[in-house]
Amino acid sequence: MTTSVYFNHIESTPEQNLHQDLIIEAIKNYGIDVYYLPRKYVNEDLLYGEDTISEFNQAHLIEMYVKSVDGFEGEGDFVSRFGLEIRDQVVFSVARRRFDNLDITEQDRPLEGDVIFFPLNKKLYEIRFVEHESMFYQFGKLPIFDLTCELFQYDDQRIDTGVEDIDEIEDKLAYSINLS
Repeated sequence: MTTSVYFNHIESTPEQNLHQDLIIEAIKNYGIDVYYLPRKYVNEDLLYGEDTISEFNQAHLIEMYVKSVDGFEGEGDFVSRFGLEIRDQVVFSVARRRFDNLDITEQDRPLEGDVIFFPLNKKLYEIRFVEHESMFYQFGKLPIFDLTCELFQYDDQRIDTGVEDIDEIEDKLAYSINLS
């Protein structure tokens, strides 16, 4: 038996918009305001695929839902032969339409390497993986992104966003002096 011809959720734009509105409202009610910092590559090495000098010049305030509510996940704190390593992970969910409203040029989704400032513990978390199919095409669209993030390891990147709590992280951790 086939599906009913009277209910077409896959191509029904009003149903898709209602579903996205409900998700946005739920994230606004149960989420937390965080800052999304897109990474700007200054001198990208195309051979190794890395950039030794990155900048964070923008901070976009957006609401996200903290999916890992039991605490930080990941490998946690452990001692390796290189010393103490902290590999705390947190998973954030952000509504796709709200992310599109940020108007970040040349970026249609959160990217790995971008950073999220979590105001509860005043720490930066680097996006390690973006899951864009967590809610598998309900009503024919993908309404959210799940961002798996790890604690950001500061490596002399320039952080100049205009938000005092974020900018003081560079002041505390920087080991070089820029006189420009």
